[in-house]
Amino acid sequence: MDYKKIASNILKEIGGSENIVSAAHCATRLRLVIKDNDVVNKEAVEDTEGVKGVFFASGQLQIIFGTGIVNHVYAEFLKLTGKEEVSKEELKETASANDNKFKKVIKTLGDIFVPIIPAIVACGLMMGVTEAINFGVNNGYFNVNINASWFVFLKIFSNAAYTFLPILIGFSSAKVFGCNQFLGAVMAMIMIHPDLQNAWTVANEGYQAMQSVWFGLYEIPLVGYQGHVIPIVIAVYIMSIIENKLHKIVPATLDLFVTPLVTIFITGYLTLTIVGPIFVYLENGILDLVQQVVQIPFGIGGAIIGGIYSSTVVTGIHHMYSIIDIGQLSKYGFTYWLPIASAANLAQGGAALAVAVKSKNKKIKALAFPAALSSMLGITEPAIFGVNLRFMKPFIAGSIGAAAGALYAALIGLGATGTGVTGIFGILLHLHAPVHYIIMMAISIGVAFGLTFILGFDENK
Repeated sequence: MDYKKIASNILKEIGGSENIVSAAHCATRLRLVIKDNDVVNKEAVEDTEGVKGVFFASGQLQIIFGTGIVNHVYAEFLKLTGKEEVSKEELKETASANDNKFKKVIKTLGDIFVPIIPAIVACGLMMGVTEAINFGVNNGYFNVNINASWFVFLKIFSNAAYTFLPILIGFSSAKVFGCNQFLGAVMAMIMIHPDLQNAWTVANEGYQAMQSVWFGLYEIPLVGYQGHVIPIVIAVYIMSIIENKLHKIVPATLDLFVTPLVTIFITGYLTLTIVGPIFVYLENGILDLVQQVVQIPFGIGGAIIGGIYSSTVVTGIHHMYSIIDIGQLSKYGFTYWLPIASAANLAQGGAALAVAVKSKNKKIKALAFPAALSSMLGITEPAIFGVNLRFMKPFIAGSIGAAAGALYAALIGLGATGTGVTGIFGILLHLHAPVHYIIMMAISIGVAFGLTFILGFDENK
């Protein structure tokens, strides 16, 4: 394979070096930020040797090559363009520079919550295992000593990320907002301080103590923020403004002492007296609204969400869904949103698989098979942008399949014990109801595959 020729042809078809803002690559794709997307000859790029798919996403032109090949093509591409090598993160910053405010908010939320997901996944999987063991023991399916140290410790480990969730969010938010991460963690610690009543006890015990604030203007309940998401993000955002302002006006000799002290006190007081109560109310309202939609009778709400889910992936809105997952986990113990997302990912994979099976074009087959597998494992972009949207009918079939799978999930009240894992491996978060999850998978993939096969698609389009 002539990597120099491949790079040269791509450069020619995207408008030359002068049309490139920046270039990077990930494990499988060449990622380019383009000045004028209209200049790009997408069809000609797709016909280039080694290219398995081309799509625009997140402000980038992404060209799929596959593992190994992309590294060689990228190296030759840099030689031809004279561009400096940049990281994928730096490229994302360049690509999002011209985003509107709404997209920037969505990106910010994604940047905060994506790094937290591994912790949530680990604890969610352990929670799923404990739920499955308890279910098996309580129903007599097997006999396990649940008083053994390994099981007692497993239960402790499984809820650690949820118990101290505000600290994870505070630390991550501070990094994104450009302030001291340890002060962000301290703000979260204040919000779950043991001198405050644990939020989980309010439902049964009511408010145990009230505190007069703002010189007797009103009273607030002295309650912590265990399990809450949005209040800590807002608190750290306010903290970042105060801290950065103080760094500018406080003399350097006093900065180390004055800035952290004033920042924490002002932010803490504002948070406990104003920010926290307001945004807890708003957060609960959002979560209740989402749950009401999911619980619309006969599974209709789930079907609606499942049907439009993949379209939100196209627009990039899906990056904010971690808030819903984490919020539901904290409030209900399960996330009812994740199974719906899983149905959508599986369905788009089923549609791409049908394209792979039915297509007579070797190149489309070579792209569609791995894209289908990737989607069924939770990474949908190759299937959506590289295959299904390209022919449109498979994307519609995938959305219908998602609606069907989500309908079933909503009907039986399927919930996940964690977030971050969808598709086939999502069953690990549903060990308390594995049969229902398998049925949901079969419905999502089966409907999407069957409809795509029946509706067909124009391979020449």
